[in-house]
Amino acid sequence: MSVRILGIDPGLQMTGFGVVERCGDKLAYVSSGTIKSGEGALPERILVILRGLEEVMAAYQPQQVAIEQVFVNVNPQSTLLLGQARGAAISAVVLRGLPVAEYTALQVKQAVVGNGHAAKAQVQEMVKRLLGLAGMPQPDAADALACAICHAHGGQGMGKLATAGFRVKGGRLV
Repeated sequence: MSVRILGIDPGLQMTGFGVVERCGDKLAYVSSGTIKSGEGALPERILVILRGLEEVMAAYQPQQVAIEQVFVNVNPQSTLLLGQARGAAISAVVLRGLPVAEYTALQVKQAVVGNGHAAKAQVQEMVKRLLGLAGMPQPDAADALACAICHAHGGQGMGKLATAGFRVKGGRLV
């Protein structure tokens, strides 16, 4: 039985997406890319993210979605804007009725690279290797693919306990 997973790396200027298919313990690359919201007023940029993800979901029909959690930046304004982009992404997913699993950047890097503090280049390289890609994926797309890989490996683990809609805090599902 195969499951198609959409990974999302939210960003206000560029939101990365990556779609993988898990069949048993095998992963297959389906698609990846970025949704560029460009410059301009915040409401229009949020709409670009929302519609872009709607198009991705319509085209690739994922059954589950994994999204990276927002980390707190030094600049609170940047954190707020990133949170709004993430909210647009989550809204697009829940409007489609899909389950959403959330992972921290540390969890994603740990699952894909084996080191929660890995550099972006290491994540890109491991995504390339794990999915057998011919070339290096773009950074935002690689982060989204890594999120989908994390979900495929760990989100369905623990005796196939469904973790969609839950978060991990202190090593526990909450």
